[in-house]
Parts: sequence; structure tokens; C-alpha cells
Amino acid sequence: MSFVGIDVSKAQLDVAIRPSGERLQVDNSEDGIANLIGHLCQLAPELVVLEASGGYQAAVVAALGLAKLSVAVVNPRQVRDFAKAAGRLAKTDALDADVLARFGEVMKPQPKPLLDEETIALEALVARRRQVVEMITAERNRLAQSHKSLRAGIKSHINFLQRELQDINRDTDEMLRGSPLWREHEDLLRSVPGVGRVMATTLLAELPELGKLNRKQIAALVGVAPLNRDSGTFRGKRSVWGGRASVRGVLYMATLVATRHNPVIRSFYDRLCSAGKAKKVALTACMRKLLTMLNAIMKTRSAWRALPQQAQDSC
Repeated sequence: MSFVGIDVSKAQLDVAIRPSGERLQVDNSEDGIANLIGHLCQLAPELVVLEASGGYQAAVVAALGLAKLSVAVVNPRQVRDFAKAAGRLAKTDALDADVLARFGEVMKPQPKPLLDEETIALEALVARRRQVVEMITAERNRLAQSHKSLRAGIKSHINFLQRELQDINRDTDEMLRGSPLWREHEDLLRSVPGVGRVMATTLLAELPELGKLNRKQIAALVGVAPLNRDSGTFRGKRSVWGGRASVRGVLYMATLVATRHNPVIRSFYDRLCSAGKAKKVALTACMRKLLTMLNAIMKTRSAWRALPQQAQDSC
């Protein structure tokens, strides 16, 4: 079995293959990625491992997925800790690629679900929408503090970004409504009070594992599972960390709405607060409950209102 590590930078891709020890370097461009895919398809590796590198990995991950190659996108901190544990303290692009291949060989991280071209396009739209919203927020903050001579230009830029946001929303809606399967999934998700269009679209694009894992696994994947910090006689507070920040962000906003309008989440939140839990702790627990509720809905293909009370209580 072969394991491939790819260190991604803006300009190039450094590739290491274990156990053969083969190394490659190609441009991070359409031609370079195409050449790499052709070589890897002949090799048929067990797993290809990359780090999340600020979006530079998106093109090669999409190409690997379309080529039906198993891909795992891992947290850079995990890989760096693995390298330190293995005594690999030096850091170059070639060495990083070799460490990634070793990480895949030893740790065997969970491969990312294979995505089709439509899902990749939807994921790109969701990511672009998030970027545009962040830019609008930043420009509005600047407008309040800017000199009067600059305000007209900032307002013009805000208007431009708002038009682009409308176009992205329209394209996203058309894409979802053009697919019977996505339309069914969106309707199931939005049947839950508190879940709106942005939440449903983000889950469809960036959490394809929803409905395929159990509730503990899906909570850990998103980053809302409580993790213990105990050692010897020390007993630390449970906390949540890691996971998919983009999904967790929209889940937080949906949970805020659900604590007011979803009877199951509202009663759960009130019960935790009455028991003396801090509001932040109670809200995090509600995030986990809402996520596992959505996971159950996607697994059973049953709308929220059609779920029996026992199923709602088990979420």
C-alpha cells in the first residue's frame, strides 16, 4: 500500500510517496495538478494526505476527489505534533511532504467523503458568500470611523458587495432547487425551527458526513463535543475545541434562534440554566443537541415535525 503526502504552497506542490521514497514537485496550477493526478491514478495509493493551508489546497483536493482518490485533509497542528514526536524537527517543503506521507501511513486519518463537481461548486459558493459577508462587515465598521472624504467610496464598495451577495444567494438557490436530492435534503433540514437557508446550505456543502455518523462522531467532527482534561488527581473542566469552524459558526447562530423558536431546544436550554449551568455552557450543549437532531433527521429522512417524541428526546 502506498501513502502520499502533499505539501501545498501558493506556487507549487511537493509530493512524497511512501514506502517507495519517490518525490515529485509540480506547479500548483491546472496543468501541474493534472500531471500529478495522472501519476497518482497509475499508482492507486491507499490515501493522499494534505494539510489545510488557507485555501491553497482546494484545487488539488477537488481534483483528487473527482479522480476518486481517497483524500484526507488534516489539521496542521496534528502533523506538526506528529513530526516532533518522531524527532523530525527540521522543516522544509520536501520534509513536510514526507511527514504527511508518514502521518497517513501510521495514523490513517479518516478520508474526506468523495464529492462530485456540483457539490464542489456549492462548497465554493458557500465559502465565497462567507468571504463577501466578512468584507461587508469590515467595510461597515470602517465607514463609522472613516473621514468624510472617504465615505462615498466606502458606501459604493458596500453597495457593490451587497449586489454580489444577492447574486451568490440567487446562484445558490438555483443550484439547490435544480437538484431533486438537494431540494429534499434542504427541506428536511429547514423543517427544524431555527434552521434557515444559510445553515442548511452550509451543512449540505461543508458537512457531507451529516446523517452518516453517530451523534458522538458528528459532534466531535464539528467541534462541539466536550473533551476532558484530566491527569492524575487533577480534574479539569470539559471544553470544546477543534472541528470545522465554518460549520460551528453558523450552528451557533442557528442555535441562538432555536433557543427562542424551537420548543425542544428552548426547553433544554431553560432546564440547563435552571440547573445552574452558565449560559455559554448551556448554549454549547444546545448546539450539540441541534446538530445531533439534524443528524438524526438526515439519517431517518424524516422531517422534524414527523419525528416521534422518543427520537427527539434521544437527540
